[in-house]
Amino acid sequence: MAQDPAAADLLAAQQAVERADRADADQYAPDTIALARQQLEQAQRAAGDRRERKQAPLLAQRAAVDADLARAQSEEAVALAMLAQRRAEVERLQRQLATGEGH
Repeated sequence: MAQDPAAADLLAAQQAVERADRADADQYAPDTIALARQQLEQAQRAAGDRRERKQAPLLAQRAAVDADLARAQSEEAVALAMLAQRRAEVERLQRQLATGEGH
């Protein structure tokens, strides 16, 4: 029995959106994750429509790519925030050393 060719792409897109959700993409990449969700919904509708079924895999693949991008943007934002925090801590420690505080 042959599997629906769109099913694997739809599953991959759904999983990519879930990964982006876990990475707080709604907070850090809201436009990108919204686009991914929209494309996933379009892919799901297309998969259920006999006339549009051929478009479902491409729509699902686009959704997965955009969800992965949203996840990456979110992870980058978190990493940059952590970097800024660490730099601020280093600057604070350097000031303490320069003024002789903390001994």
